[in-house]
Amino acid sequence: MRKFLVVLDDSRECLNAMRFAAMRAANTGGGVAILSVIPPDEFNHWIGVGAVMREESRERIHAHFEVFAKWMRDKQGVDPELVIREGDAVPEIIAQVRDDPDIGVLVLGAAADKKGPGPLVTQLTRNSGSLPIPITIVPGDLSKERLEAIT
Repeated sequence: MRKFLVVLDDSRECLNAMRFAAMRAANTGGGVAILSVIPPDEFNHWIGVGAVMREESRERIHAHFEVFAKWMRDKQGVDPELVIREGDAVPEIIAQVRDDPDIGVLVLGAAADKKGPGPLVTQLTRNSGSLPIPITIVPGDLSKERLEAIT
C-alpha cells in the first residue's frame, strides 16, 4: 500500500498537510504515516533531566497525534501510523523516506506568510532532486472546501 508521509510539528500549516494526506489516502486506497522529529538540542542537559524531557516530548507527540488520528479514522476511514525519530528534521525525514519503501509521497504544508514557505519546505525542495519520491506542498491557507475539491 502506498503511504503518504506527513510531518507533525507545531506549525499552523501542518493542519492542511494532514488533511490533504488523509483525504488523498482515503480517495486512493492508501495509508498515512505521520512523522514527528524530536530535535537533539532538546536533550543537552544532565542525563536524568534529558531522559525526562525526552519522555515528555514523546507524550506530547502522542497526544498531538491522537487528535489527528481520531479525525482521520472518523472522517476519512484512514488509520495512520506514528513514527517518532530523534535528530535534525530534514535528515530524519529523508531517512524515513529511504527506510520505508511503502512511502510514495511526502506531504508538506507551506506557510502563507511573507517570510516564505517555512524551513522544511525550503530545505526539502533543495534536496528534492535526490529524493526517491515526489513532494506535495500544500498551501497553509487553503480552505477545507478547496482541499476536498483538490483531493
